[in-house]
Amino acid sequence: MTDTTTTLVTATGEHAGKTAITLALARLAADRGRSVGYMKPKGTRLRSNVGKTLDQDPMLARDVLGLDAEMHQMEPIVYSPTFIEGAIRGTEDVAALHDRVREEFTALAADRDHMFLEGGGDWTTGGVVDLTDGDVAELLDARVVLVAGYETPADLDEVLAAAEAFGDRLAGVVFNKVSETAFDSLDQDGIPFLESQGITVFGAVPREKELAGVTVGELADELGAELLTDAPTDAFVERFLVGAMSGDEALRHFRRARDAAVITGGDRADVQTAALDASGVKCLVLTGGHRPSGAVLGKAAEAGKPVLAVNTDTVTAIDRAEAVVSGGRTRDARTVDRMTELLAAHVDVDALV
Repeated sequence: MTDTTTTLVTATGEHAGKTAITLALARLAADRGRSVGYMKPKGTRLRSNVGKTLDQDPMLARDVLGLDAEMHQMEPIVYSPTFIEGAIRGTEDVAALHDRVREEFTALAADRDHMFLEGGGDWTTGGVVDLTDGDVAELLDARVVLVAGYETPADLDEVLAAAEAFGDRLAGVVFNKVSETAFDSLDQDGIPFLESQGITVFGAVPREKELAGVTVGELADELGAELLTDAPTDAFVERFLVGAMSGDEALRHFRRARDAAVITGGDRADVQTAALDASGVKCLVLTGGHRPSGAVLGKAAEAGKPVLAVNTDTVTAIDRAEAVVSGGRTRDARTVDRMTELLAAHVDVDALV
């Protein structure tokens, strides 16, 4: 290896905020006068672009950190469903993959003080080719920062399992997206418990609506939806609900929701009406290419709630919406700016970088 300090940012689950945290840490290290580099050994956040499958995270890293590395260096393995199928059939040479990751890393790290590696998926992703984040940390001699969520004490099970797997390579844990209601439990019980187990906790970043959700407008863009109303589309959506029950049952279900989009068939006027009556529902997503009745559109206009229409079936719409909403706000430089501020305010950055 090199004299470069290497930090691998991994997570207990997907959509934990790894990208924003990895790039914010790199920026904070750069602010301290260090030359930094970035690598995501396994590309998992895939979107086809001009016939090539690309992960958006390295592209954002190149932009935000001002790097000139090539995509194939920053992301040597495209961890796609096709790649995984080939790997389990034995068509991938595991030793050659490890060599490729090591060689690209060595080239990227050659003139850098600090390399930041982003894990793919969660910490177990990559096992079929012996490239879990633990394997990558061993291969590239990296110390590991684990990003975790916290809603209840039961969430510490995942942290302990990951900590045991990483062993001495684990530098510590950063909790992210912690809600106000969970903060006291984490601060008073969770963190002291982990520290009693010999696990360092660098800090806890509070949940930020602007980072946790997507706007209705962003959701519409990502789904390729037609807007059927001219209501404002700047409300935030953090979850989605499926309207597959009767109107009365739907209304009870929707009334408990907060910052939600309701996905239902375009022909389900009873469910649409119930959704529009619930204050926590921010928009309707109607599937199947059906247009709702004039009465429903009138009610939506009165309530100031956007109605989105997609031509896909409900199951496809659910899958796509889940990917958009759980992925959080469309990742861009502003997200990294805000995360940089949050880490500086809530986390022991000096210990991290």
